[in-house]
Amino acid sequence: MPPRKANRPSKKDEGLARTDNNLKNHSWPVVYPINQKNFYTDYLKRDDQALVWRQRSEIPRPEREVKDRGPMPDGEPEKDSVGADTKEDEEHPEVWGSRVIIIHPGSRNLRIGRASDALPKTIPNVIARQNPESEWEEDPHPRPKRLRMEEDSKDDVEDAGDNTPQRRTRGSSRKSAPLAEKEPSGAESSFYTFFNEISQELKLQMRQNKRRVLPNSREGVINHNKKYVPENIKEHNDPYRAEWTSVDTDLLHFVGHEALHIADNSIPRYKLFWPLRDGVFNEHDYVSKRRWHEDVTVILRESFARELNIGPGDYEGLSAVLVIPDLYDRIYVTEMLDLLLREFRFAQVCLFQESVAATYGAGFSSACIVDIGAQKTSISCVEEGMVIPDSRLNLKFGGDDVTAIFTQMLLTNSFPYSDINLLRRYDYLLAEDLKVKYTSLNEADVVVQFHNFHVRAPGEETIKYGFKTYDEIYLAPFSLFHPRILDATDKLRGRRSLWERSYDLYDDVPNDPVSLAQNSLHRPATTIAPATVNEDIEMTDDPSLGIPNRPPGLNLIAPTTGPENTPKTPHGGSPAPDETSDIPEGINHPTLGNSNSKAGGSDPGDPDPEIEALPMLPLDLAIIESIRYAAKGDDKRSKDFFSGILLVGGGSLTAGLNHLLEERLIRQRGSLGNLTISSPPRELDPQVLVWKGASVFGKLTSTNDVWIKQSEYDILNSRVLPYKTLWMW
Repeated sequence: MPPRKANRPSKKDEGLARTDNNLKNHSWPVVYPINQKNFYTDYLKRDDQALVWRQRSEIPRPEREVKDRGPMPDGEPEKDSVGADTKEDEEHPEVWGSRVIIIHPGSRNLRIGRASDALPKTIPNVIARQNPESEWEEDPHPRPKRLRMEEDSKDDVEDAGDNTPQRRTRGSSRKSAPLAEKEPSGAESSFYTFFNEISQELKLQMRQNKRRVLPNSREGVINHNKKYVPENIKEHNDPYRAEWTSVDTDLLHFVGHEALHIADNSIPRYKLFWPLRDGVFNEHDYVSKRRWHEDVTVILRESFARELNIGPGDYEGLSAVLVIPDLYDRIYVTEMLDLLLREFRFAQVCLFQESVAATYGAGFSSACIVDIGAQKTSISCVEEGMVIPDSRLNLKFGGDDVTAIFTQMLLTNSFPYSDINLLRRYDYLLAEDLKVKYTSLNEADVVVQFHNFHVRAPGEETIKYGFKTYDEIYLAPFSLFHPRILDATDKLRGRRSLWERSYDLYDDVPNDPVSLAQNSLHRPATTIAPATVNEDIEMTDDPSLGIPNRPPGLNLIAPTTGPENTPKTPHGGSPAPDETSDIPEGINHPTLGNSNSKAGGSDPGDPDPEIEALPMLPLDLAIIESIRYAAKGDDKRSKDFFSGILLVGGGSLTAGLNHLLEERLIRQRGSLGNLTISSPPRELDPQVLVWKGASVFGKLTSTNDVWIKQSEYDILNSRVLPYKTLWMW
């Protein structure tokens, strides 16, 4: 009997049977395991796999073999051979240098030029735009701040009808008269306290050096200045009358010197905008990033056209070297790099640090660079062409602070031109001129002297003033060694209001470069309070370094007050990146952050210490601090840096600064052996030494691996920087 068939339907009947096809059940590729016995790779093991070699091989052969013909007859560079490393370039670096533009932006001045030029073109880094009010009209408080006692207020009321040149007001004086205070504020009283302290220190110092100190010298200066009556000078009798910029045009902006010479009472009104302030973004005067980008673009484009005869169509055939600070913000570097490569479309851009550029310009291989600029002072130790990261210091005071404190001291001694206001353009230019002419750090100049100057205000007759000075010509630049007297309330206003801090993409922690020397000047933000701001900061000094403890009463930081300085914490916290100290064991160094935080970091939610408190370390102690972290306990390296201190920047032009700094370093440090404080060689202006060093680097034809080209930046953006910088990005 045959078996009974099952009643269940077959897979074929159900349509589940696989017939007439070899399709896979899935589309996922099958990855077979690697045979470890035969595994081998040569990825990134040969030199020809490096980025610079691959780019070289991608260049067509005819383009590599083309020979440069140098600048065209009309001075315009050719566009075809940018980056070509030909034999003619090696023999004639000036040919290559004519196609390289060196850009050194600063808080006050912008220096540009071709690498083949002997000296740069200096343009004020400012733009004037039409505005309802000018600077002094927006801010009713004159600069520097006045201390008006009750007697002065009565004199103003009595002399309200007096129209003599001495009492005649100019712009903001009557506007600021109702703001006169009967009692000095805390900041003003502290100014007079510090003023008297450093004045007494100067007298003691002069007596020790066997110099005669005449009694009642300051009283005689004050009495003379009070009684001096200025005289008017007719316009036809003034051969040096100022030429003011004409605003009878349809231009909405002016750049550089033209902007500084616009009358404060012009119709329409113009306001000055400085893109950089204190060495960083000026976020206080700008309401958006777009306006900041527009101003920087206009300043650079018009400066290129006027000073270098470079039009917008010539950028693609040129290379640019951008000089950046040693202790920089990543946001600043990436914004400027993006501007040059995408807005101006330069063929390639190179980044160069200021201190390294200074050593190139001076011909030093190793040195301690002290750059005293207009609004910041940077100190770094350079060894064999590389900046030692932990030695970098950035102090927020410079030549502008000396100008302000010099004006304040003159007013304290009854300066006859009592209406001076640094917010007005002609008064600012006058104060700068007085500082350059009369300030000195030579003790022989501390005597009662008579000087005169002319006030040339737009639309008014020239007025000649005479005044006497005593010790204020010395004490003003002496404030670099006593920064507590400087006014730090306006520093870093609006910081982080437009640009946030740079954060690591993976760890979400700040990744701006850090320096142990700079971090040692900041106390934890949680310990900064009004009651403890003036307390001493205790820092452990290692005896093996040969550095004595800091003198008592030294205040390393100054608070920045005001609602605008309140930092933002958009990421829920801003801890600093972990920093592994390279200081050998047994050497104590300052604690960075709170005791319960990570090494070199801070607790979540801590604000930026740079915003909360500014480092205000005296110049001589700052140099010792920088060399201390650079030497790391090595006596030989320490002596090498002390024997190669190089002063650059406009602030180093003060007469007698070298000798005074040398005396104070010996007093603080003791026997230093061969202590040498150098000035730029070959009679170079210290203001242009950094630019000159960058121009030397720009003429080198063997530095192809540091140039960031358009094709690279279009693909990698700022991620190309770790491969193209001379330092650890």
